[in-house]
Amino acid sequence: MGLFKLLMNDPIAFLLLVIPLLYSVVIHEVAHGWVANRMGDPTAKWMGRLSLNPLKHLDPIGTLMLFLAGFGWAKPVPINLNNIPNRRKGLILVSSAGILANILLAFVALLVHRLLGLPPFGMAAVIVYTLAHINITLAALNLIPVPPLDGSKILMGFAPAEIRYFLARIEPYGFFIIVGLLFLGLLNPFIGFFRGIIVTVIKALLP
Repeated sequence: MGLFKLLMNDPIAFLLLVIPLLYSVVIHEVAHGWVANRMGDPTAKWMGRLSLNPLKHLDPIGTLMLFLAGFGWAKPVPINLNNIPNRRKGLILVSSAGILANILLAFVALLVHRLLGLPPFGMAAVIVYTLAHINITLAALNLIPVPPLDGSKILMGFAPAEIRYFLARIEPYGFFIIVGLLFLGLLNPFIGFFRGIIVTVIKALLP
């Protein structure tokens, strides 16, 4: 459910959700920068991108997509892999950080709902399930190995030189490729596949 649809259906739930959902994309990017900083690259820290101030991160189009489509993005955090001793390991871990952050946010939302024994219906359920749904969708989308999504960076960390070269060549056009594939619905099976895996893992971890 996109935020715009939620606004039409339940304005109060929208007002309670808008800040944590915007922070879902912010925390995704901060996680990239935090892991990079821990591994030896302080670029994001120097540029003030480890801050939780949303004004430093939000991208106008990505924020609009969050409202309209139920997923969005923030401005990418700058990373310099030359500062990380093991470039491949750095690329894999830094790229995975945002995905794991979104999965963790979804898990925590569902865990709190379960521990508090909240009813499965009503405003609390709408807030929790929408927060979890959007974070799981963000994680699933970013697992797709199409540049500039995180999945492509993770793949580059494992792939041979030919695949890394191909992904680097198409990355300047990646945004338009992703928008086109989304518009045609061609990414939906992949998003659904990764969502299924993430939901299965979260269910297995919930008490």
